[in-house]
Amino acid sequence: MGGENKMTPPLEQITEKSFLNRVKKVVRNFCLTALIGVTILSGCYGYKRIEEVAKPSPEQTKIAFVSDRDGNVEIYVMNADGSEQINLTNNPASDWFPSWSPDGKKIVFNSDRDGNYEFYVMNADGSEQKRLTNNPASDWSSSCSPDGKKIVFNSIRDCISEIYVMNADGSEQKRLTNNPASDYSPSWSPDGKKIVFTSVRDGNWDIYVVNADGSEQKRLTNNPAVDAKPSWSPDGKKIAFSSIRGGNVEIYVMNADGSEQTNLTNNPASDYSPFWSPFLKTGKEQLRNLLLYVKKQVWQLFKYEDVKKLTC
Repeated sequence: MGGENKMTPPLEQITEKSFLNRVKKVVRNFCLTALIGVTILSGCYGYKRIEEVAKPSPEQTKIAFVSDRDGNVEIYVMNADGSEQINLTNNPASDWFPSWSPDGKKIVFNSDRDGNYEFYVMNADGSEQKRLTNNPASDWSSSCSPDGKKIVFNSIRDCISEIYVMNADGSEQKRLTNNPASDYSPSWSPDGKKIVFTSVRDGNWDIYVVNADGSEQKRLTNNPAVDAKPSWSPDGKKIAFSSIRGGNVEIYVMNADGSEQTNLTNNPASDYSPFWSPFLKTGKEQLRNLLLYVKKQVWQLFKYEDVKKLTC
């Protein structure tokens, strides 16, 4: 199993590729490589190899990311300046989607090391890797609650992708959404009271929000184009997301109630998967600096040999 992994993403990524292909029709098979721009106070730092899924630790001193640099998809960690890049997982299976605990002591991630994509947790140094979920269906896309006690995720264990929540130790796994359509990409609000996610329940990819107990599910976006990958601002007042409503994948931002939806980026390439830095406020120009861009034009990404600095 280890020798055959070639950065092929799990089911959620394949599903998202399918709707992006409807618009751009440029991604072949399952090749999605990420160009990383991580906002660390004054700028973004680039690295010689194209990596994917970078997430800074809560105190912004470490960055967890995914790479196949050793011939297999693993989770690495490095200092914020790019130094001391270390393989944490070191497993022949594929390890994906690292997510820090709020205190920076743990990392939750996805792996198919036991034959199926499940959630695992490890210490920030890679020690004590422990399986959290054990289900014949695939589980992915996790987000830790602000107090570190809960993990929200999506799973196809009931034959369709729904939002679930569990304790940080994997116990008390509970289904939050129950809809014949698919729900994806959940993310906790900073106060822990709400969860934002993507769904096709009304016949189109839109952003929804639900209380942490699963009650009062509300649609935030209502656009014939695809809206996906929501991300809360640190103060909980804004939500950034990706959309193809202008004919191209761009970054948008809106108020937490869905009002004032505004386009932030305008580029012929695709801008995708926004992440917020806790050090920045919510002004428009600052938003431009805190968004991670994921480019799906694979052939363009491999032309970069040394990205010295990215300006968003």
